[in-house]
Amino acid sequence: MAKRVKTHVKKNDEVVVISGNHKGETGKVLQVFPHKSQVIVEGVRLIKKHARRTQDRPEGGIVEKEGPIHISNVKLASKG
Repeated sequence: MAKRVKTHVKKNDEVVVISGNHKGETGKVLQVFPHKSQVIVEGVRLIKKHARRTQDRPEGGIVEKEGPIHISNVKLASKG
């Protein structure tokens, strides 16, 4: 039986990055990976990924998407 990992943030929370290259940036949590201790924050740590041509994306090319950040580098944004 897998143990549940408790995190201080959850999906749709507003967070602030407190350390690392993206310090000071804010955004909404899109996804949480508790066993990897990582989160994906909207608009933070954009990475470029080369995409192959598919039926959905006939042009292919370079796609920008959010990359994961360690959960210890984010904190909840103050409500106020």
